[in-house]
Amino acid sequence: MTTDDHDAYIAAAPEKFQPALNRLRTLLARALPEADEIVAYHMPGFAIGGSVVASYAAFSKQCGLYVLPGAVSGHADEIAAAGLKATKTGITFTPSRPIPDDLVVRLAQASREGAPT
Repeated sequence: MTTDDHDAYIAAAPEKFQPALNRLRTLLARALPEADEIVAYHMPGFAIGGSVVASYAAFSKQCGLYVLPGAVSGHADEIAAAGLKATKTGITFTPSRPIPDDLVVRLAQASREGAPT
């Protein structure tokens, strides 16, 4: 899926994921008020000073939230406790098992703190 803005990306995503993507966008925008909305690597995201600090994506069976590695490792216990799978920079989820809102905010803030200046 290739789009040039968040609205178009969400509209092109599978309908079942659109509410979750809208929720993520809102939470990330609130957690990162100084960030610019961007699309990089074919994913909508948020950048501060040219560095992408958070992004999200929809796939055929799940969605993902992507942050800097230190944010994921620093919240690994919470991610696991929520029953979610994580990679070095991402957490996958479904609408039936979303990332808790407060965890999204903490991940975004931790990613911002770990971003290069």
